[in-house]
Amino acid sequence: MTSPGAVPGADGLPRCPWALSTEDYVKYHDEEWGRPVHGDDALYERLSLEAFQSGLSWLTILRRRAGFRAAFADFKIAAVAEFTEADAERLLGDAGIIRNRLKIEATLANARVLAQWAPGELDALIWSHAPEPEGRPVPRTLADVPAVTTESTALSKALKKRGLRFVGPTTAYALMQACGLVNDHLATCVSRA
Repeated sequence: MTSPGAVPGADGLPRCPWALSTEDYVKYHDEEWGRPVHGDDALYERLSLEAFQSGLSWLTILRRRAGFRAAFADFKIAAVAEFTEADAERLLGDAGIIRNRLKIEATLANARVLAQWAPGELDALIWSHAPEPEGRPVPRTLADVPAVTTESTALSKALKKRGLRFVGPTTAYALMQACGLVNDHLATCVSRA
């Protein structure tokens, strides 16, 4: 069976097939996924959420996003960098987020590392790994969308070298897709342009 191209939604508009299973996905697909995201705090949030998603459905993360924002001080790097061991224990008991010790500790450790960086440095580092759009084929089906690329592998290595955790090549590529560094909307998807 061939992987499908864009599929009409309830409103008749063609979208990437993954976006049609729930209204949460439709909204995320249409309003956020693949649109450029800039700013250290905004990128820290996305990087953290992609790390929490590892091994889980993105829908699980989307539906808990408000809980994550409340638990992690709206992902303000300076604020999260000040979290203590007591905060980590509090987070482990917070049913509004994914209570995974390693992911929580990585999120706090990453904030401490990033708090030492110059303003705009995370943004610049991440966006320096965006591939040239002209060099990328436009995906026609889901089978054309990679899980890892040379750019995501390089981004992962650069983030790890700078001390960040839970930033493997697959997580880095998901970040690149979500934050608009690459456009993986299918060729006939209404959001492609």
